[in-house]
Amino acid sequence: MDVKDIKIRKFYTNVEEINSDGGKEIEGNQHKRVAICAVIENPFAGKYVDDLEFLSDWGAYIAPIMVEKGLAAAGLKPEEVESYGKGAIVGANGELEHAAAIMHPKLGKPFRQAIVRGLALIPSNKKVGTMGTSLDIGLNHKDAAFIRTHFDSMEIRIPDAPMANEIVLGLVITNCGRPHPRVGGLTIETAKFEDGLR
Repeated sequence: MDVKDIKIRKFYTNVEEINSDGGKEIEGNQHKRVAICAVIENPFAGKYVDDLEFLSDWGAYIAPIMVEKGLAAAGLKPEEVESYGKGAIVGANGELEHAAAIMHPKLGKPFRQAIVRGLALIPSNKKVGTMGTSLDIGLNHKDAAFIRTHFDSMEIRIPDAPMANEIVLGLVITNCGRPHPRVGGLTIETAKFEDGLR
């Protein structure tokens, strides 16, 4: 099988532009958070398969395509991305491990390359669900995971997905942290950006 044989039923992109929060206007650049989802036919639905590398290869193939769609939808440049996350919802005839196969072995490197750097671990979340199931994708700063202003999440939910034989893969990118952060901790200004943590 070739990764291009995976059937993508649709892409679903959600751009959130935050102008104010808590009754206070956001100063500076507009906060943008983007969730890009791909709804695919699960090639291993309804059967147990030991070797899931095909799903891993597909994850690596689709990540830069999804990021490009998200950047275009939000009007962002790769170097403007500050935080990221990933998640997947597997339909009822699939396994949780199918989500893991897509996200973990090979997706990270091309995801990072598409947004410039990305020293930090990419937060991830996964579940098995039915059509309309929601999933909160955790976020942290892409180059220093302990930057507290960027501890956040974004929900993905597609009304008609995943069907039982489908998988929803979601990637989230932002150009911001939370609106009006004020709980202390490491900031962009004080981070060293050396080890992906601080």
